Amino acid sequence: MFEAIGLLLSIPLAALTFGLDLGKTSVLGVIGATMATVWNYLFNLMFDHALKKIFGSTHKSIKVRFVHAVSFEFGLMLAFLPVIAWWMGIGLFEALMIDIAFVVFYLVYAFVFTWTYDLVFPDNNERRVTR
Repeated sequence: MFEAIGLLLSIPLAALTFGLDLGKTSVLGVIGATMATVWNYLFNLMFDHALKKIFGSTHKSIKVRFVHAVSFEFGLMLAFLPVIAWWMGIGLFEALMIDIAFVVFYLVYAFVFTWTYDLVFPDNNERRVTR
C-alpha cells in the first residue's frame, strides 16, 4: 500500500516538475519502488531489532522517527542515484537533483504514513520508553 500510494503521487509530480517523459518516469518509479520495498524490509528488520536490543521496545519517538526516516532514505538514495542516471540517460548531477526531490517527497510521506500506521496498528506489547 505504501509504495502504490507513493507511486500514484510521485510519478506524475516528478514528470511534471522535471519535464520528464511520463512513460520513462513510470518505469523509473517502479524500479525505485522495487528497490525501496526490498530495502524497506531489510532496513526495518535491522532497525527494529536494534531498538528492541538497545531499548527493549520498538516504540519510536519523534527523534527516533527522524533518524529512522533520514537513514532509510540516505541508504536508498545511494543505491538509486546511478539507476536514475542510467535509465533517464542523464548526468549524475541532474540525477542527484531528481533523487533529492524523491527523497524529500518520501521523507515527508514515509513519516506521515508510518506514524499513521502505528496509530492504526499499535504494538500493544510495547513498553513506553522516552528517547
